[in-house]
Amino acid sequence: MRVTASHCPYCALQCAQTLTAHAPDGVAVTARVFPTNRGGMCQKGWTSGSVLTATDRLRTPLVRGTDGELHAATWDDALDLVASRIAALQAESGPDTIAVFGGGGLTNEKAYALGKFARTVLRTRFIDYNGRFCMASAAAGANRTLGVDRGLPFPLADLGGAQAVLLLGSNLAETMPPAVQHLAGVRARGGLVVVDPRRSATASLTADGAGLHVQPVPGTDLALLLGLAHVVLADGLADTDYLAARTTGLEELRRSAATWWPERTELVTGVDVPTLRRLAHLLAAASPSRGGSGAYVLTGRGVEQSSQGTATVTAAINLSLLLGLPGRVGSGYGAITGQGNGQGGREHGQKSDQLPGYRSIEDDAARAHVARVWGVDPMTIPRSGVPAVELLRRLGTDGGPRALLVHGSNVVVSAPAARGVRDRLAALDLLVVCDFLPSETALLADVVLPVTQWAEEEGTMTSLEGRVLRRRRAIAPPPGVRSELEVVADLARRLGSTVAFPTEPAVVFDELARASAGGRADYSGLSHARLDVEDDLFWPVPAASDGAASHPGTPRLFLDAFPWPDGRARLVPVQHVGPTEDVHPGAPTYLVTGRVLAHYQSGAQTRRVAELVASAPEPLLEIHPLLADLLDVEPGDLVRLTTPRGTAVARAHLTTDVRPDTVFLPFHWSGAGSANRLTTDATDPISGMPEFKVCAVEVARWEGSVDVLDDESLLDELGVGATAAGVGAVG
Repeated sequence: MRVTASHCPYCALQCAQTLTAHAPDGVAVTARVFPTNRGGMCQKGWTSGSVLTATDRLRTPLVRGTDGELHAATWDDALDLVASRIAALQAESGPDTIAVFGGGGLTNEKAYALGKFARTVLRTRFIDYNGRFCMASAAAGANRTLGVDRGLPFPLADLGGAQAVLLLGSNLAETMPPAVQHLAGVRARGGLVVVDPRRSATASLTADGAGLHVQPVPGTDLALLLGLAHVVLADGLADTDYLAARTTGLEELRRSAATWWPERTELVTGVDVPTLRRLAHLLAAASPSRGGSGAYVLTGRGVEQSSQGTATVTAAINLSLLLGLPGRVGSGYGAITGQGNGQGGREHGQKSDQLPGYRSIEDDAARAHVARVWGVDPMTIPRSGVPAVELLRRLGTDGGPRALLVHGSNVVVSAPAARGVRDRLAALDLLVVCDFLPSETALLADVVLPVTQWAEEEGTMTSLEGRVLRRRRAIAPPPGVRSELEVVADLARRLGSTVAFPTEPAVVFDELARASAGGRADYSGLSHARLDVEDDLFWPVPAASDGAASHPGTPRLFLDAFPWPDGRARLVPVQHVGPTEDVHPGAPTYLVTGRVLAHYQSGAQTRRVAELVASAPEPLLEIHPLLADLLDVEPGDLVRLTTPRGTAVARAHLTTDVRPDTVFLPFHWSGAGSANRLTTDATDPISGMPEFKVCAVEVARWEGSVDVLDDESLLDELGVGATAAGVGAVG
């Protein structure tokens, strides 16, 4: 039996795994000791091998016939069809008639190749990826304040020595359970603060003196941070020496924060003045300037997936700068990356405005550098496209893209206002999906191309810490399955491109490294060979000059300076506006969305694993008993939720873990229980991040029947019943 060291295919924690190949084509998965997971895994990781042998695994290309059904095809026929349709559409409507939508689960090599393909072969400016739904606001906020975006600019293990950790909008205990080990120290010191309108599993970790759970009105996290900044400044808690030496913009920030006195903050957020002051003083006492052992401010999707997500992240960074945290060992600000390669996926070319190395596509010097690596004229590289939500809105419209290539994303479940997304896909002339499972998006495609999974391929991933990790092949893919590197190379050749597209991952990585050289995310000192012997390398890792020792990597950023010309971080004033859709008489309840322990993202993988389906077979609506009583809803009743985007139905779970004015629905399901039928596609004006996390909803007891097969059930073969796809058959 072959034993291979690799990493989990799911979240950005990238828990270390040992994969043991066994007949006929599966792997046994065991946890491996690594600094992030310390030998632990969640139930998704333990069962990850099951997806490799899913009964509906895609093993041959599929092409939609004249009868409207998908039929098996040869690779040559499928790729010839895709290439001929792309060429014809571009001849009619120009390069931008083709769009590309990538994914935060692709390896660095595949993300790089996809961006290169879009810009050199298709020459379209329309490329973006589902990481826009994950880290866009955190990236925008960090770039404009700290000068660079790396989710955690310090190793995760550094949290262990903290005296206080402020965790805003992240439910680590369910999304990244092994990471909770790193909070043991701060919990023992009574310094864990969790800001969440729900009493999530993570918020429950603050019980029994371990810390503080702050439960604001949904959509008011920014106001809370502004109120904290006010108290820090007004009560003389700021690190004045640090601010003078390492930041700019203090006076403008002081004037802005002055308008958020504690009583006003309480009126907006519902967080009382004593709690606000207690929190500010707790963080200040933990800061190095006041003799504390260290403090961290961390943000997650709960506060970032908002139309004011960039402003909220900016306010969180402002607070951390006021306390003197970033750039000090044992303290700092960080954003908790969600998707497995959410960090690397945006660094090397999938984002609409970026070239490899985290370079701006509008920067002429950056364009020239990357063009030399690619062997093209920089004038042929398109300029910026549009963010993901706007890209999806334009599909099939006059002047918009007429074809879409989807890689590693399930947009009809994961995108906001999902009904509208389905309509836009239906308006296309060509939809091509690369996937290893028949996701809801793949089932709508004109051409489906079967590709390799994580244990079947070589490559690299970049974790939430900026640590570059090796993904290793443990087993061969099924016959008929190809890597996306091969797909891209084959399409480039068929479209007549002379640009080289190597298919060996190590060779692709070497090219990526050259393209990233000198960029903010500099990988030029890395290679597969080096990563095979050193697993603690954090970018940037610039190439060593002749005769010099290899660069050791950069576990901690900002220790000497921030990457601005003057070396100082920027304090950027922001103001709270509130969610684009607040509660009103027709929709008097807040809907907040999120994850559950058993499932991941759109559920396309985890809803195929029997153990995970048994653990969470259907989406449950968390509703407070007071609200349930008002609506005459009993435990287990079906409940209807309605917004202007659509209607969903879910089974009621009565709990005091949510506020009486709020309901919670996880977003992993399609069909009648799809949360993203309800969410708004309003976006942050800076980052393009959709406002997934809060909208106004009408809630009522459901009295009618539900067609659970409105979307294709993906789980019939598991024998777990129709409830796995939605809400169960109801007469």
